[in-house]
Amino acid sequence: MAAATSALRRAVGDDGWVDAAGVAATFNAIDRVADATGIPLEPRKAEVSADFRGALEIDVWAEARG
Repeated sequence: MAAATSALRRAVGDDGWVDAAGVAATFNAIDRVADATGIPLEPRKAEVSADFRGALEIDVWAEARG
């Protein structure tokens, strides 16, 4: 992982690296807001993620929140 991270940083430069970190952080925040407000998962995303959501019991967590 460290080698891949270093290669990516060399490829995009420091400014690109900072921009990428900002995008990742913003996505993380937006995703948390959507989860917290109860915005439903889109049908296609629900379909393709059903296996791992079941394995991780993610749907049980959502039901427990009410």
